[in-house]
Amino acid sequence: MRAIDLSAITWRKSSYSNQDGGQCIEVSDDFPALVPVRDSKDPHGPALIFEASAWSAFVSAVQDGQLPGA
Repeated sequence: MRAIDLSAITWRKSSYSNQDGGQCIEVSDDFPALVPVRDSKDPHGPALIFEASAWSAFVSAVQDGQLPGA
């Protein structure tokens, strides 16, 4: 797997993030086929990288209530 440079990308906070700083994720739209995701409380920590199609399927499953505990 090749390394992906995330040092200069633009992050956006989830629209579902609450105002007190808890349970926040940030994603980037800078890569057409990949979606980097990180914890907004730890911006220098690790990021997970998902294929765009997998991320889209995950978001759809959450929105549709298809995940246990969702």
